[in-house]
Amino acid sequence: MNVADEHAACPSGADAGGTALGAIAPIAAAVRSRRTTAEQVVQETFRRIHALDGELNAFCTLDEAGALAAARALDARIAAGAPAGPLAGVPVGVKDLLATRGLRTTYGSRLYRDHVPQEDDVVVERLRAADAIVVGKTNTSEFGYGAFGHNALFRTTRNPWNLQCTSGGSSAGSAAAVAAGLVPLALGSDGGGSIRLPAALCGIVGFKPSMGRVPVYPGCRDERLPGVSSWESLEHIGPLVRSAADAALALSVLAGPDPRDRVSIPDEIDAWAVPPEVALRGRRLAFSPDLGFATVDPEVRVATEALARRLGDALGCTVDVAHPGFGNPGPTFEALVALQTDRQGLVRLAAEQGVELHGWLARLLAREWTADEFRAAHFARQRIVNATQRFMARYDFLLTPTTACPAFALDCEGPPCIDGLPVDLHAWVGFAPLGNFTGLPAVSVPAGVTAGGLPVGLQIMGRHLDDLGVLGLAAAAERIAPFAMAALACKDPWS
Repeated sequence: MNVADEHAACPSGADAGGTALGAIAPIAAAVRSRRTTAEQVVQETFRRIHALDGELNAFCTLDEAGALAAARALDARIAAGAPAGPLAGVPVGVKDLLATRGLRTTYGSRLYRDHVPQEDDVVVERLRAADAIVVGKTNTSEFGYGAFGHNALFRTTRNPWNLQCTSGGSSAGSAAAVAAGLVPLALGSDGGGSIRLPAALCGIVGFKPSMGRVPVYPGCRDERLPGVSSWESLEHIGPLVRSAADAALALSVLAGPDPRDRVSIPDEIDAWAVPPEVALRGRRLAFSPDLGFATVDPEVRVATEALARRLGDALGCTVDVAHPGFGNPGPTFEALVALQTDRQGLVRLAAEQGVELHGWLARLLAREWTADEFRAAHFARQRIVNATQRFMARYDFLLTPTTACPAFALDCEGPPCIDGLPVDLHAWVGFAPLGNFTGLPAVSVPAGVTAGGLPVGLQIMGRHLDDLGVLGLAAAAERIAPFAMAALACKDPWS
């Protein structure tokens, strides 16, 4: 039994008739106009969390008292005639890798089980300034090292479509919370696909903006905390939502430079809104089913190519089967992550506390890395970036599957086989690192479901800084291939 069936929560963010719904703007509009109150929205949010999250384990820390206090304060301001922000009363989940002032932030690790930050991450600051209501922290793998939702501190996050399957990760709880309708917006971080991968497995929209578009401070790289200083050249922050329109609204709040992030960029976008489809007509699309190296589940391949072809037909775009022409980036990605990990700090802190680290993180720390390996990874990344740049000079968008397979069993790092062939445990994530190597904007949008009822995601990657173009193509995909499943008779709780 899945949560969507049992509780009539539509994981698609679409109505039964197939129209993509923007959930965030109607909530904020209703709160601003006093058709409802922020307190009522927050109370309904916690009612739903208490009803469903005992199965899902999307949230690891809740802040019911703080959220209700913030909601009541907002309602009082609105009643007094004060203006309210663009996310007025919108309940939000924040990934447990992002700092929240006064609210426990564990990084999914027993090493920081009782850590309470004294400042907000810059993106949390911006959410609060826009009058969003932070309701709690969402579960993640330990320090984000793994595209799954289990760690040694909290219960494993489950997939709302099938509770015996993973929700992906490392923004595991954020994706599950949005897919199950616990919140309409959650924040994720993405150093190697950690927004897009769980979005695909949970049937929602996950947007990784261009590098620097959303500032990162301190993010997952707080040098004051041993072990929490990593992935600087790869990490992005972005929204997990139910539609491209919701992603655009979230970016209107999150995007823009901040002096605390040395690579943050000026916001040259006048208005964060999904562009009309007419602006996409005639654009050149490349579809790659495997990027030239991946083993892909046949149902994933068929669903994603079908949506790519339908997009081309509907928008008058050419669709070529093509890819940039580099090999498997997995070893390069692993070396770059190792280079940007505070390995000594983690090992020392784990020894001091008598805590055992697990999985990919433990293997990464145990390996003896050499300077030559790091140097080779640096140049391999540059070759991949250059090859992609030359490729994107010919194409406006690169479309691929987001993941090489649908959701797999809980408490695994990856499936041992794909399409009947034995694969490395991380083979299923092979499409994601390209977006982090290059910093190009990328989104995962729902492309359909397998015969077993599990979502499939299509990844759309755009040219340098073309975030709006990517969101526009994502919105077109929602219209062309609506993901609403009439068989579920589902009702979007945020419509």
